[in-house]
Amino acid sequence: MVSRPARTVGRVRMDGSQRRTEDRAMEQQQEPGMEQPKALSNRAFLLWSLGLTLLVIGLSLVAGSEVRLIGLLIFLPAVASSVGTVRQTIAASCWATAGAVVSTARAPQYRLDDGVLLVVLTVLFSVLAVYGCHWRVAREREVLRLRSTAAVVQRHILHPLPELTAQALIEGVYEPVQEDKLFGGDIYDVADTPYGTRVLIGDVQGKGLSAVGVVFAVLGAFREAAHREQTLTGLVESLETSVVRHNAYARSSGEPERFVTALVLSLDAVDNETAQAVNCGHLSPYLLGLPGGPQEVRPGAVNVPLGLASLVAEPRTAGWFPFPPGSTLLLYTDGLSEARGAEGTYYPVERRLAELTGPADGSALSPGSLVRALREDVRAFSSPREQDDLAILTVHRSPSAELL
Repeated sequence: MVSRPARTVGRVRMDGSQRRTEDRAMEQQQEPGMEQPKALSNRAFLLWSLGLTLLVIGLSLVAGSEVRLIGLLIFLPAVASSVGTVRQTIAASCWATAGAVVSTARAPQYRLDDGVLLVVLTVLFSVLAVYGCHWRVAREREVLRLRSTAAVVQRHILHPLPELTAQALIEGVYEPVQEDKLFGGDIYDVADTPYGTRVLIGDVQGKGLSAVGVVFAVLGAFREAAHREQTLTGLVESLETSVVRHNAYARSSGEPERFVTALVLSLDAVDNETAQAVNCGHLSPYLLGLPGGPQEVRPGAVNVPLGLASLVAEPRTAGWFPFPPGSTLLLYTDGLSEARGAEGTYYPVERRLAELTGPADGSALSPGSLVRALREDVRAFSSPREQDDLAILTVHRSPSAELL
């Protein structure tokens, strides 16, 4: 086996140190004072409050019934409690109460008990608005804290990248889910084994805590079987067994069963011109760095996802494809291909790859720069839509000397 060059390993370790620094920064953000729920800016709050007040006063003057219509100001603390901060809600409540008191004092033609009732109801609804805002902000802060914790946990579960082996340099990015499910379903892993470099990328059906068990099952099985199983199909069968066993436990406890789409890649320790893959219902990768631009790779038949092998009679098969030194294989999850733009169109993966990699030789961006460029590009494309969790890996096939 080819020995690893010291200079390259040092560079990879430096990137790992940067990753640990990022994780510490994320952990620090878990403190309640560091994470703040989204809210209206003070400027927007003032403009909105002034606009609603002028609208109510205008309607009161037109209708000639100031005392009755001034009660519409109660909408001010009600709306502030749903989108603003506690301080903004308190300010809106004081403003609405002051408006009710002033309006009652300026309209002696109305009965005193009507004015007192208006003020009392305004105060009551204001107190409820402040309490509701305090509860909402506390809940959102807790969700943000849990989401930050979940992101750090999931980053530590997944294999740290970049990873340098005798056959390739693997780099990638992972963007945690941005929903209240906390945990995403995207997984990946890399194993440097006696049989060569083996890479896994997959997507667990569903998200949330109920999907975490499948993530642990698949990653644990891969990390053990990748070093034990000589054949790639044998490795995939071990992953299938882990998902089936997990689903049996889930079924007995009333939890939903899951399946996993996955692509398992193997780079032989001797042959550096080809690679082998088993596709279990996952997205086809792209080969970059060859004449003609990005090429979609479909090695053999697309097999059923992990956990569903019992539904078909045919066993899973592996396929070979050309993967020469100097080329790069792009692996990704549906967070990239199914990202939608403002008009509802899907992210054009192949076209954007061709634009980002530049000329036909694909030398415009390094593999590490490419994954970061794709992440930023899909963010810009899908904004302001909510984006699904995203995993992008690049596997750069190169002789050791080229990595120095």
